[in-house]
Parts: sequence; structure tokens; C-alpha cells
Amino acid sequence: MASGKRKQIEAKSLYYITHKDNIPSILRYGVLSHAKIEERGIKHQSIYDTEIVSNRRGKETPDGRSLWGFANVYFQPRNPMMYRVIHERGRDHLAVVALKKDILDCAGLFITDGNAANDATTFYDGQRGVEVLVETWGIITGEWWNSTDGSKRKIMAECLVPDTIPPEYIHSVYVANHKIADELREKTIGLTILIVPEPNLFFCPTSHYKMTEKLSLVAGDMFFSTAQTLTISVNTVGVMGKGLASRTKYQFPDVYVVYQDTCRQKLLRMGKPYLYKREASFDEELMDEPSLISTPNNVKWFLLFATKNHWRRNSDLLGIIQGLEWIQENANSLGIQSLAIPALGCGLGNLNWKDVGPIMCQHLHKLNMRIIIYLPREGTIPEEYLKPDYLLAK
Repeated sequence: MASGKRKQIEAKSLYYITHKDNIPSILRYGVLSHAKIEERGIKHQSIYDTEIVSNRRGKETPDGRSLWGFANVYFQPRNPMMYRVIHERGRDHLAVVALKKDILDCAGLFITDGNAANDATTFYDGQRGVEVLVETWGIITGEWWNSTDGSKRKIMAECLVPDTIPPEYIHSVYVANHKIADELREKTIGLTILIVPEPNLFFCPTSHYKMTEKLSLVAGDMFFSTAQTLTISVNTVGVMGKGLASRTKYQFPDVYVVYQDTCRQKLLRMGKPYLYKREASFDEELMDEPSLISTPNNVKWFLLFATKNHWRRNSDLLGIIQGLEWIQENANSLGIQSLAIPALGCGLGNLNWKDVGPIMCQHLHKLNMRIIIYLPREGTIPEEYLKPDYLLAK
């Protein structure tokens, strides 16, 4: 016999993306629909351009009300809309209001299975919407998206609350760094609220170590790097099974096709990376409504770097050294302007940063371009192995 237990999502909070200057009024009055903000004459700094405003104002919920009459919050704030407003406004102007999941019990709300302004999105009454989101929760809580499989729309699933979300539902405010947090604390003296720097929400590295003027180590998501070229560690048999390679396969399928072709044609070998000069704009794939942006960012290139021959084997340190020497010799002539590169062979390749780090830094710091090395996500690296006097010592 089937149990009568309701399906639930593991939402710890819901999130409202806004301009940081709006935080004092939000803490006093709550998260208001745009219609309520206009009706009450509250001073409000918008983060959306006129096209997005027009699209949402003209879109109706199943009960015939405009989206403008609902306070809209996301289940995942690290989404295409956040990527877009960072591009337009800059992350230093933004804040994310975190709300208790109890708002899901508010009367009259709708839950959408994606961006509410998208024609492919369906609206559901509260509990039914929760049950639907159970099926796509892995997408909503994921780190990436693309437009081909619908994840770009689905990761922006919304909870639409009529008119107002009262301030008592607010438990925290997230900003990109400590400087903004301190500024906001000054503006909200007397209003008890936790203001937390959370750089990952704003596509920023969580930590940064400067080695030289142009060489840095960071902890973060390499796929949101500002570098022109992204390095993907691969094998030479055409299998993208795990780690960065697997994410590349699903997020950027064309890179996977090129990778397999280079393996078949023996263009990619140990000691000889392959540069794919991809022409598609990253913004087209990552931001909400990219067609409305007049200045999309530059295209991204992908450097396929073999760290092992077969995917079952451990990474080959000698082959990695030869590949780094190839970068030294060819990067400038190939037109590489800046390079993001993972800790080659670490993690799934079973090499240790203690050994790989000095080799990478000593080869790459010689290049006259910005180099960003992304630290392994697995484990904690002792601070002594993150210092220039260790990594750049001869």
C-alpha cells in the first residue's frame, strides 16, 4: 500500500536577489511585489532592465494576476538571472536575501518549474509545486546549466507569494565579500540581521592566493573564471567520465565532440595539449535573456590537456611537465591571452598538490599573461604549500 506521505524538497531557504541599497527597507517592510513597491511609494533600486520588467509585467499567473503582483523568490540564487545582473550591475551592488522555507506555507502562492517569465514554464499551487520540484531538485541545486536540456530554465524555479513576504521570514543577507558586508552592517544598525559574505553565490572564488603579479591560486568554480581560455584535464582515449571532464561533456557538448575527434586523429597526446578556439559566447549559454544584452563577453577557448593516457590509470607527472612546457612554448603564438587551469593530476588523478603545485607554478609564472590555477576541491591543503616561497622556490 502506498503511504500518504507528501513528497518534500530539501530546501533550507528561499532567496531574493536585489540591490544592496534596498536591504534597509526590505528588513523593515519585507520583500514586496513590484506592484506593492509602486503602490506604497517605497524608494527602490531596480536591478532589472526595462525589457525584463516588461516581460514579467505582461506575464500572468493561472488566476489572471500579473507577475508584478507577486514577490518572487528563487530556490537557487546562483542562477542565470544572477549571472546576468552581475554582468550588468556588478556583484558589489548586489545582495541576496535568504528567507525561511516556512514561506512555502503562505496562502495563495504559486510555484513554478522554471523561470516564471518563460513560456515553457508551468505554474502550480503550493504543495503540488513542491511535489513537481522533487523531480528536478538535482538540477535546481546543481552548479551549472545549459539551454539545450532545459536546465537553464529549470534552475530558476520560483516561489511566487502574493503582494508581500513579511520581514519575520528573513533570516540572513548574503553579499559577495567582507567589504560590502561591513558597509551594509553600517546601514542596518538597529536592525538585527545576519549579514554574511558568501562569494560562491556571486560566482567568485572562495579564497585567493597571489603568487606573482600575474599568477594566482584560487578555490572556486573554474567554469565561471574570467580567463579567456579554460584548461580541461583529460585522457587520450576519448572518455570524459568524471570530474571537470564530465561536467564539460554535459555543459558544453561541442567540446566533447571536438575532444573525441582529436583523440581519434591523434592530435591530442601526452605532452601535446589541443586548443579548441570555440566561437560561441559564454553569455549566450549562461545568462538569462542574453539577446537583450548589448555587450556580451568574449568567447571562451578550451585547452584540452592530457594528464594520463587511459582513464583507469593515475596521472602521469612527466607527461604533465611536458604539457606545461608545450604551453610555455606555444601559448603566445596561439593567441591565448589569459589561462585558467586546474591542479593537473590532483584529485581523481591521485597526484598530490605538494608535488604538482611547484611544478605548475614554476612553469606558468614565466608566461606574460594572467594565469589562474584552481586548487583541488578534494581535501584541505596545508597553508605552507600555498605560499610563494614554497611553490616558486628553485
